[in-house]
Amino acid sequence: MSLPSVRLSSAALVFLFTFAAYLAAIINAEIHHYTFVIERTIVTRLCKNYTIVTVNGQLPGPTIHVHNGDTVIVKAYNRAQHNATLHWHGVKQLRTGWADGPAYITQCPIPPGGHYTQRFTITGQEGTLWWHSHISWLRATVHGAIVILPQRGSLYPFPKPRAEIPIIIGEWWNKDPITVINQAILTGGAPNLSDAFTINGQPGDLYPCSTSETFRLPVKRGETYLLRIVNAALNTGHFFKIARHKFTVVAVDASYTKPYKTDVIVISAGQTTDVLVTADQPVGKYYMAARPYNNQAAGAFDNTTTTAIIEYIGYQNSTRPIFPKLPFYNDTPVVTKFSKALRSLASPEHPVEVPQTVHKSFISTVGLGLLPCETGNTCEGPNGTRLSASMNNVSFVDPTIAILQANYFGINGVFSTDFPSKPPHKFNYTGDDIPRNLWFPLPATKVKVLNYNATVQLVFQSTNIFVAENHPMHLHGYNFYVIGEGFGNYNPKTDPLKFNLVDPPERNTVIAPVSGWVAIRFKADNPGVWFLHCHLDDHLVWGLNMVFIVKNGHGPLATLEPPPKDLPPC
Repeated sequence: MSLPSVRLSSAALVFLFTFAAYLAAIINAEIHHYTFVIERTIVTRLCKNYTIVTVNGQLPGPTIHVHNGDTVIVKAYNRAQHNATLHWHGVKQLRTGWADGPAYITQCPIPPGGHYTQRFTITGQEGTLWWHSHISWLRATVHGAIVILPQRGSLYPFPKPRAEIPIIIGEWWNKDPITVINQAILTGGAPNLSDAFTINGQPGDLYPCSTSETFRLPVKRGETYLLRIVNAALNTGHFFKIARHKFTVVAVDASYTKPYKTDVIVISAGQTTDVLVTADQPVGKYYMAARPYNNQAAGAFDNTTTTAIIEYIGYQNSTRPIFPKLPFYNDTPVVTKFSKALRSLASPEHPVEVPQTVHKSFISTVGLGLLPCETGNTCEGPNGTRLSASMNNVSFVDPTIAILQANYFGINGVFSTDFPSKPPHKFNYTGDDIPRNLWFPLPATKVKVLNYNATVQLVFQSTNIFVAENHPMHLHGYNFYVIGEGFGNYNPKTDPLKFNLVDPPERNTVIAPVSGWVAIRFKADNPGVWFLHCHLDDHLVWGLNMVFIVKNGHGPLATLEPPPKDLPPC
């Protein structure tokens, strides 16, 4: 007697495959323990010795290596002179929002002499993420990579490379970065520009006293390497190239992409990009280089270039490495081409789950602005004002008690739940003649509350208030799908007709283009308090932020875990 055949729908097959993979990840998962000591360290850069804050005396800090499904436990000890936090950028933190790390959002900072243990599980993520401090400008030197390998028993969706190398772009000041931003906050003006950019902690050959420590990567001709690129710079996106070599993009923000071949990478502050590079050129030395992408006039930003060196094994000549031809600093068409070329892999093993229906739809302006100078003070913003930034005309003000704690314990007066769902004033957002009364936002601590499992569409609309600029927007606790982008003002009737709801890239940080817009969708299936902010840290300090509070669902697997016993006190 033969058994009847059963035909499953594609959706059922995806569910069964995903559930089987989830069970396999749990069975084979491991727990990784790390000790992070936040401490003062003496380093030499640009001809002088400096005392900076690092983790375990390293710049960049230690790389965390895990597999999809593993649990990470980090014991952090603050032996520095500043308050500190640690944020695991891009980790979804399912039900573990207490470990997310942004100061005064999910926790109060770890004071000097204090400690805090953060525990979280990597769930459904493979590729490269990173960690950094999330208070003031401490992340300038407190950051490192997170390498997430496929779950045990699984393979990459591309040929296994000979080696995998984190490439971390950083930003360097010849002064304490916290002093730099504190001075800017005091005066209301722009912070001092950085003095260099770095690759894996070193400025490279184009800066003084730096050649001997330039990062070098030995390669064997004919072999392929996986570069895990992180942009840890505070205030700058970058173009990244290797002279005479091509890249194949295979992942962004720990989400696999369809292979995309290009000779230039565009990576904004906060983003990660995994690329395959084959050493297929004549044996020699070649520069890898990163230069800023910026829409402002030259002189208004650090327009220098950091380098490292690709060295083919067996090359004996001492000639200078070959230099790549980089895009001009304001080459927005290159940025647009790169972002629009990215697509999710969309395979049975790595399905795309774009919400096809939307429960909550928001439009938020993102841009700079001004605030009046306080009576009796002298401010260094335009015409004696104070620089600011806002979303929907609300300039976020940090509370003195962490919002997650206030929400969990029912402490009133810390925040209000009336963040606007759309711009309070409709105007020509990308025009050149924006009325001056719209330049001044409302300072406040406002959040938006979402029901568990609500599907959300959010359009970031850049404005030209004061100055037009791009904004890398980062959402904590979630990945989202980038379903559309364009220039000018978003049109809610015609622009959705062009949305990609089939294989859009999945990210945690997306560029809201200069004088343009970008649309994202996600499902609010992670209860907690989640920060949404521009990842240019001067904009973050000025208030280009807001917070989502996602309610608990039904049952323990849809409920935020209780706070850990050693949560830093407020």
